[in-house]
Amino acid sequence: MAAAVPEVNVAAASAVSAAVPNEEPEAPPTATVTSRPSRLPLSRVKALVKADPDVSLASQEAVFILARATELFVETMAKDAFTFAQQGKRKTLQRKDLDNAIEAADEFAFLEGTLD
Repeated sequence: MAAAVPEVNVAAASAVSAAVPNEEPEAPPTATVTSRPSRLPLSRVKALVKADPDVSLASQEAVFILARATELFVETMAKDAFTFAQQGKRKTLQRKDLDNAIEAADEFAFLEGTLD
């Protein structure tokens, strides 16, 4: 799951900057999504990439992009499955929630039958 991003009250930030005379108003602060670039260990991702006999070389950038794409995929899948768990008035994901998420979303069609 993604790290919690603090909400910024732009109106309050503007009021505070307007109260301080002779200073230029600041732009609202931008929050970073994560404090580290990837949550998956890049060494493990690189080992998985190298395990593919069709891959001879993989740059650090390619490994990072694969790790980040995997994180986003898992996050999206978990959010969609959690929606189905909430509809069942549960807080815990079950296999049926994943099955429902796969069936409901076209982008997960390639996963149909993988949990059987």
